[in-house]
Amino acid sequence: MSSSKMKKVTAGGLLVAMGVVYGDIGTSPLYVMKALVEDNGGLRTLTPDFILGSVSLVFWTLTLLTTIKYVLIALNADNHGEGGIFSLYTLVRKNSRYLIIPAIIGGAALLADGVLTPAVTVTTAIEGLRGIPVFFDRFGNDQSIIVGITLAILLVLFALQRFGTEFVGKAFGPIMLGWFTFLGIVGVMNFAGDLSVIRALDPRYAINLLFSPDNSSGLFILGNIFLATTGAEALYSDLGHVGKKNIYASWPYIKICLMLNYFGQAAWLLQVYQNPTYQEIENLNPFFQALPQGWTVFGVSFATLAAIIASQALLSGSFTLVSEAIKLKLLPRMQIIYPGASIGQMYIPALNTLLWIACSGVVLFFRTSTHMEAAYGLAITVTMLMTTVLLYFYLHQNKKTRFLAPFITLFFAVIEGIFFISSATKFFHGGYVAILLACLIIGVMLIWEWGNRIQENAAEEVALSTYIPQLKQLREDDSLPLSQTNVVFMVPKLQDDQIGQQFIYSILDKRPKRAKVYWFVNVEVTDEPYTKKYEVSMADTDFIVKLKLYLGFRVPQEVNLYIRQIIQELMKDGRLPLQPQRYSLTPGRNVGDFQFVMIEEELSNATALSKWQKQVMQTKLFIKRHTISPERWFGLEYSDVVHETVPLVIGQMKESSLTELRIEER
Repeated sequence: MSSSKMKKVTAGGLLVAMGVVYGDIGTSPLYVMKALVEDNGGLRTLTPDFILGSVSLVFWTLTLLTTIKYVLIALNADNHGEGGIFSLYTLVRKNSRYLIIPAIIGGAALLADGVLTPAVTVTTAIEGLRGIPVFFDRFGNDQSIIVGITLAILLVLFALQRFGTEFVGKAFGPIMLGWFTFLGIVGVMNFAGDLSVIRALDPRYAINLLFSPDNSSGLFILGNIFLATTGAEALYSDLGHVGKKNIYASWPYIKICLMLNYFGQAAWLLQVYQNPTYQEIENLNPFFQALPQGWTVFGVSFATLAAIIASQALLSGSFTLVSEAIKLKLLPRMQIIYPGASIGQMYIPALNTLLWIACSGVVLFFRTSTHMEAAYGLAITVTMLMTTVLLYFYLHQNKKTRFLAPFITLFFAVIEGIFFISSATKFFHGGYVAILLACLIIGVMLIWEWGNRIQENAAEEVALSTYIPQLKQLREDDSLPLSQTNVVFMVPKLQDDQIGQQFIYSILDKRPKRAKVYWFVNVEVTDEPYTKKYEVSMADTDFIVKLKLYLGFRVPQEVNLYIRQIIQELMKDGRLPLQPQRYSLTPGRNVGDFQFVMIEEELSNATALSKWQKQVMQTKLFIKRHTISPERWFGLEYSDVVHETVPLVIGQMKESSLTELRIEER
C-alpha cells in the first residue's frame, strides 16, 4: 500500500496487517500449552493451580511485552514509518559508536529466528494430522511423513516470496482474519464450560506458579511461556509494511482472540487432566485435542495455513532487516527486487534461498516440533534485550520520556533477562542451533564492519584540484582515442576536494582515459528511509562533475537513472556543455554515451597488516566477490561497465631487504 494509506486506518490496511504482521504471534496457541504440559511431565502431573498459573503467565507476558513494550512504546520509535532494530539504531547511533554492537547482535538473532519460525510452526501444524483417524491408521507415528509434508510446504512458501509482501498480505489477510476468529470461537466453546478460568487474570496465580512445587521447572518455565510472545519483534520489524495506526486498530482484536483460545485450552485441561484415556496420548497437543469432535481436519488445515502465514511475518521482516543492514554497510550487497509499485515491498533472492536451505536443514535435523521448541525462542529473547538497550537511548533523547527512560528500560530488561536465562537452559537441547545461526550472521556483520573501518582508516586520498590541469590536457589530447563522452567512477567517499588516489591512477596511469566529462559519484545512505536528493560540485570546470546522491536506506540505488536526470538539469542550467550526437535513434539528442568504471580491489602482498587484520580483509574481499556485482547493485546492468583491478595497500608498505650480489667481471 502507499505511504499515505499506511498513515490511515483502512479495511485494506487492517487485512494486510493480519496477513503480514501477526502471523508469528497468531500461531503461538499451537505449541505454547503443548510445551508447558510436556515439560512438566504430561497430564498426570498437572494441577488446577498449574493450569491457571500457566495461562496467567501467558496473559501477563502478552500484556507487558507485546502490548506495552512493542505496541505502545516501540511502535512510536519509528524512522519515518519504518520499524525494526536497524531503524531504531539509525535513530540513536549518534549517542555512541558502540551502539552498533546491540544492533548487530539483535539483527543477527532476529534473522536466526527467521529460520526457526517456519520450521517449528509448520511442523507443529502438520503433526496435528495424527489427530485424524484416517491419517493415523495409515501412517501412525511415522515422523518421516510429517517431515516430507513440511518440506514440501516450505518449498511452496519460499517460492511465493518473489511476488512481494503486498501480494502475500492481500492473499493471506482474509485467511488470518478467519484464523483469529476461529481461535476465539474455539476458545469460547471450551471456556464456556468452565468460566472459573477467568481467575487466571489475577497475577497472583502467575507469581505463585513460579515458586510452586507443582511446577517442576521452577522459574525456567518462563522459557516456554515466552513462546507466546515471539511474534512481537516481527510485529515491530514489519511496521513499514502496514503502518502503526493499522497495528493499533487491529491489535485489541488479535489479543482478545488469542487469550480466548488460551483460556479455552486451560478450561479443557481442567476437565481432562485426570482422564486416563488422554493421559496415554503420546505428544498430546491441547490445541488440537480441545477441538470439537469432527473439527480436526478443518483445524489442521487452518492451522497449516496459519503456520505458513506465521513464517511469512518473519520472512518479510527478514527482507526489511537485511535491506537496511546492507544500506548501513553491515552486510555485503545483495540483489533487492521491489515487486509491484508499492513502497515497502521487497524480495531478496539470495536471502530467500539461504533461509529456505537453512529452514529445511533445521526440519531434517530436529524432525519433531518438540525438539525444535528447545531452539525456538532463545534467539528472539536476545533480539528483545538488544531492542530494549536501544530503546533506552531513544527514550532518553526525547525530552518527554527522558526521566522515565531508566525505569522503563530496567523494568523490561529484568523481565527479558529472566526469559533469556529460562530459554538458555535449553541450550544443549537444541538452543545451540539458534545461537550458532546468530553467531554466523554476527561473524559476517563484524567482518564487514571491521573491514570497512580498516579501509577507511588507511584510505589514501589526494586533492582533485591538483590534477585538474592534467585532466584538462588529457581531455583535449586528440592523439588519444575518446574512451567515452562521459566516464563515471563510483567512489566510496566524496568530501571537499579529496578523492581516492586509485581513481586518479585509473584515469592517468592505468590506461589514460580521454573523455569530455569525468564524473565522480558517491552514494550516501541517509537515516531517513525514502530520501532522494543530490548535491553537485563542478570544481570550477565544465568537465568535472562531483555528484553526491543522498538516498534513503529503503531507496534502490539506480544510479544510471539518476545521472540521466541530473545531466539534463546541468545542461539546462548551462553548467555542462551540450553533447550533440551525430548518430542516434533519437533525433536531436544532446546527451552523449556513458562508461562506468568499477575499481575492484585485491589485497596487495606489499601490505604490512597484522595477521588478524589481513585475515579480516581477505575474508571481506572473498565475501564481496561472491555477492551481487556492483553494476547490478547500482542499477547499471544494461550500461557500459568496465572493471579494473587495483592493488589494495593498507598500512605501511613492507620494506624490501634485498642485497645485491656483485659479480666480478673477468
